[in-house]
Amino acid sequence: MAYGSPDSLDDMAAYLSDIRGGRPMSPEFVAEFRSRYAQIGGRSPLNDRTFEQAGCVEAVLKKRGRNVKTYTGMRHWKPRISEAVAKMQEDGVEKAVGIVMAPHYSRMSIGLYQQKVEDAQKEVGSEIDFAYVNSWCDQPRLIEAQVARVRAGLERFPEDARQKAKVVFSAHSLPARLLKMGDPYDDELKRNAQAIVDQLGPVDWMFSYQSAAHTGEPWLGPQIEDVIPALSSGNYRDVLVSPIGFVCDHVEVLYDIDIGCQEIARQCGIRLERTEMMNSDPVFIEAVADAVEEVI
Repeated sequence: MAYGSPDSLDDMAAYLSDIRGGRPMSPEFVAEFRSRYAQIGGRSPLNDRTFEQAGCVEAVLKKRGRNVKTYTGMRHWKPRISEAVAKMQEDGVEKAVGIVMAPHYSRMSIGLYQQKVEDAQKEVGSEIDFAYVNSWCDQPRLIEAQVARVRAGLERFPEDARQKAKVVFSAHSLPARLLKMGDPYDDELKRNAQAIVDQLGPVDWMFSYQSAAHTGEPWLGPQIEDVIPALSSGNYRDVLVSPIGFVCDHVEVLYDIDIGCQEIARQCGIRLERTEMMNSDPVFIEAVADAVEEVI
């Protein structure tokens, strides 16, 4: 499962309405998001990448002797999670493993996907026995793939600058009230970052959040838009952003970091690089398959 993204700019209003649960939106709000997607080519690759990942995971599991079939459903766009569950019911599936393509658990994110599955089960009258991968950020091969991405990112800087570069790990922010709820999201992200650093060796690093929504309540921070100017004030000139909360190319990476953060970095005199996303990296796919197989 994944968040989903609109098929074209003409779908933007319907897509945002789905995310907002039908709450009213100003024309300016819709125009802002149309502009962001237009700047990354008019369409996010999220849906395509997720289908690619699902196909690769299926192939790996079959090589391991598992007779499986993957289905893909989106939380906020087509094909929806409910459509995937309906197709599974039609195909006679009796047991299934649900995994969200986000390695870190939060009731405000992963929990909502799982609820979508349960709602779909009732909607289509299905009694499929679902088990879930709640969190998979500790999978050894995921960390291996992340370490490789950070190493490759650091090598883009000249050797003398590499030693002084700041590595900023990032993930999508969520409302700060989850901390009072005892939600593991923040802890899992920081543990993941530390696990990467433990394998990298000496590196100057920190963790930040990104892509917070403007809802009038506090969200988890610090926000990367504030971190970059602060690093500039601290005499940093080279920054590598590693968005470990995401596993493929999509708007929060291609726009929020590659365009928004790059503009801030330029204004601050900072060279900003970003690690490549996992997409269908073979080691990463093995990690997803490992997480699914543990539940099987």
